[in-house]
Amino acid sequence: MTIEEPEHIRLLRDATKRFVEQNMSRADAKKWDKENIFPRETYEKLGQMGVMGLTVPTEYGGQGIDIPATMAVIEELAKRSSAIACPYIMAACYAGMNLAESGSESQKKAFLPKVARGEFMFAYGLSEPNVGGDLAMVETTARREGNRILVNGTKRWCTGAHIADYIFCLARTGPKEDRYKNLTILLVPPKSKGVTIRPLDHLGIRGVETNDAIFDDVEVGEDAILGGPDMWNRGWRQLAGRALEVEKLELSAVALGLAEAAIADAIAYAETRVQFGKAIGAHQAIRHTIAEVKTKALAMRLMLTHAANLVQSGKPSALESSMTKLFCCEGAAEVTLACQRVMGAYGLSDLTDMERYMRDAVSLPIVGGSSNMQKNNIANRLKLAE
Repeated sequence: MTIEEPEHIRLLRDATKRFVEQNMSRADAKKWDKENIFPRETYEKLGQMGVMGLTVPTEYGGQGIDIPATMAVIEELAKRSSAIACPYIMAACYAGMNLAESGSESQKKAFLPKVARGEFMFAYGLSEPNVGGDLAMVETTARREGNRILVNGTKRWCTGAHIADYIFCLARTGPKEDRYKNLTILLVPPKSKGVTIRPLDHLGIRGVETNDAIFDDVEVGEDAILGGPDMWNRGWRQLAGRALEVEKLELSAVALGLAEAAIADAIAYAETRVQFGKAIGAHQAIRHTIAEVKTKALAMRLMLTHAANLVQSGKPSALESSMTKLFCCEGAAEVTLACQRVMGAYGLSDLTDMERYMRDAVSLPIVGGSSNMQKNNIANRLKLAE
C-alpha cells in the first residue's frame, strides 16, 4: 500500500532527504547528541532551502501555510537527528504558526519574513516547575506599570531558550481563580535584563538543550503582547488555536521519522547478521517483529496524513490531532524498542544509532502534551461520561 503525496510535497521530501545525506551524517548526529550541541551552521544551510517558510503566508515572504509539507520536512529531519528537527520546529511551528495565527500586523511584518529566511525562532515558555498539563494555573506573573510590563517566575522545559530570539511566555495577568480568563502570551527576548537561562540535562531529544528560564522583574513593552495590547488577558484563545493542533502533529512527525529510521536500521542488520547458518532476518521471530513494526509505521503515517490534511483545510481537528499524537508517539516507543531487540546487544551500544532512537522515542509520549492528556482530550471530544 502506498500513500500518494502531492507532487510538490514529494519533491520537497526528496530535497530534504538530499540535504540530510549531504549535511547531516550519522557521525554528525552522534556528536550533536553526545555533546548536546546545536549545529548552527547546518541549521543555517537548511534555512537557505526556504523550508521555514512553509508556515508563513506569501505576503510575508513565505511559501504559504502548508501543514502536510511541514510535517514531511520534520519527518525527514527527525530520521537523522533531533538536533536539526527540533530547531526547525522552533522556527516553522512555534514562531511561524503562532505569529501567522495570532500575531499583530506589526509583529507579522517584523518577524515573519525572518522566519521564512530561517533567521528567527521561538522557544516555548509554557510549563513550570509546578505546572505541566494544567497550563491555566501557571504561576509566572506579568503586571502592567504604565506602558511597561514586568514579568516574574520560572519556566521549565523551555527547550532552545538559549538559541531562541524570543521566549513564547504564558503568564498570569490576573487572579489565578479566573484560570483561563487572565492569561497573556508575551514575547520575551532571552537576553533581556533579569532573564537567567539554566540548562537541564535530559535523556533524549538532545542537540537542542532544554532549560529553565527564570524571570526576575524582566521588563518588556506592550508591543511584547502577542497580538498587541488588546490581547491582554486573552492568551488562552491564542494558545488553544490551530497552532496547538500543529504542535501535536509536529511531534507525531518526529515519532514517525524515528520509527522509520529504526525500522530501516533493524532490517539492514537482520539481513546481514548471520547466526545458526543464516541471516537472522530469515528466522520467524525476527520476520514477525519486522512485519509488526512496518504495519505500525504505516498506520502512524495514515493517521498523520489524515490529521495534517484536516488542519490544512481548516476543518475541526482537535479529536484527530490528539488521536494522532497518542498513537504515533506511543507507536514510536513501541517500534524502536522492538527494533532495538532485533539488534540485540548492538541496539544497546553507541556503535549503532538504535540506542539514540530509543532515547528519543521514549520521550515523545511525555512531551508536548502527555499520552494521558491526549486520552483525556479524546474522551472529552467524544463527550464520554465524567
